[in-house]
Amino acid sequence: MENQYFSRWYDKDPVLSMSMRTLSSSSDERQISVALNLIKVIIEHNIQDNQYENVEDIMSAVEDGRIQRGHHRWYDIDSTVRTAIQMLEKCPPETKKKVALDMAQIVIEKIIQDDDKEELDKEEQEINLNLDENL
Repeated sequence: MENQYFSRWYDKDPVLSMSMRTLSSSSDERQISVALNLIKVIIEHNIQDNQYENVEDIMSAVEDGRIQRGHHRWYDIDSTVRTAIQMLEKCPPETKKKVALDMAQIVIEKIIQDDDKEELDKEEQEINLNLDENL
């Protein structure tokens, strides 16, 4: 029997672990965008699985995940990101697995979207420079 030590709750699932590592190294803007999408996905999954009866139950689960001051995790810096991650942590294991796959897809889509936007911004800057030189 393999006895593996996981320092973080999300490292037990390789998909979730990779998504969290990618998200932790992302920009604040990207983290917040992913967190907002993640909250929506978590609520949808929990409603489908009848885990929560109302929004108060969800918020109570989030409040239960708060930690003492002075023990900050990377996702505690922003309240939206913290809420999304705490909601995810409180999900039942089956729901967490489903959400992990959705989260991976959200993170990938957001990275692609941001990269496309950066590329468009660079192209626009080049066009503007060429226009300025020709004027």
